[in-house]
Amino acid sequence: MSIEKIKTLIIGSGPAGYTAAIYASRADLKPVLYTGMEPGGQLTTTTDVDNFPGYPNGIDGPKMMEELKAQAERFGTDVRIGEATKVAFSKSKDDLHEITIDHDKVVHAKTVIISTGASAKYLGLESEQRLIGGGVSACAVCDGFFYKGQEVAIVGGGDTAAEEATYLANICSKVTMLVRRDEMRASKAMQHRVNSKENIDLRYNTEVVEVVGENVVEGLKIINNKTKETETINITGFFVAIGHKPNTDLFKDQLEMDETGYIITNGKTTKTNIPGVFASGDVQDKEYRQAVTAAGTGCMAALDAERYLASIGD
Repeated sequence: MSIEKIKTLIIGSGPAGYTAAIYASRADLKPVLYTGMEPGGQLTTTTDVDNFPGYPNGIDGPKMMEELKAQAERFGTDVRIGEATKVAFSKSKDDLHEITIDHDKVVHAKTVIISTGASAKYLGLESEQRLIGGGVSACAVCDGFFYKGQEVAIVGGGDTAAEEATYLANICSKVTMLVRRDEMRASKAMQHRVNSKENIDLRYNTEVVEVVGENVVEGLKIINNKTKETETINITGFFVAIGHKPNTDLFKDQLEMDETGYIITNGKTTKTNIPGVFASGDVQDKEYRQAVTAAGTGCMAALDAERYLASIGD
């Protein structure tokens, strides 16, 4: 049985993967895109996308992903349902990269664009999972606007939580910030920003017991883990800011990563430490994590792949 040879293989199907596909197919790189286990990525859990340029009335997250997919296919991208389960990258420009799909199908690729994204960490409560998209969010910058003038809560004690709490405090009437420990992990500068906001109610030693509400968030049941006292607060939005996990386990020991697993790219490019392998989107971006920035790096990855192929005479 002959092994399929692919010019440009794209792993992942969020804004980064589909934008890479649009540019790669227009450049005649004949891209094949495997969607992964969550076609469309994190945006499929977002009901309203209001901050992506070109949609003045906003757009439903899953619908936006469908439109991006259709645009990629219009230019000739071969979009396939499937997940990369094993990779063997070659360090030589003369050899092809070997990727196993769904544990059994092996393909060889001259260039690989990794767009597997990152997954938000959640508390794991049943009520929280049920209300994702109904008032529970892992991105205050994405969804905070919908809670303008309302009372919300945010959980987390790091820099991201502090930054998002400050952001929410500028648009919401009150922000209850819940920190599990007796101190924040955030830098002193970020802590100062939180403390300077009069409408942030900072609660230490506090954990979430339950998100209250049937179809939308109506409140939050919390407990003080020192005194064991419980309380229910009225809120309309609940933001989880306890970190993200980049989906990079598959590439460990082959690609250079930082201590939290984000792929390290070379300067302002999408180049990894392996020739012909590029990374785009949230898999290499822990700073911004927005759909529009992911799409931008998807474009960059396709251009980098095109230039790489030209440099090796393909």
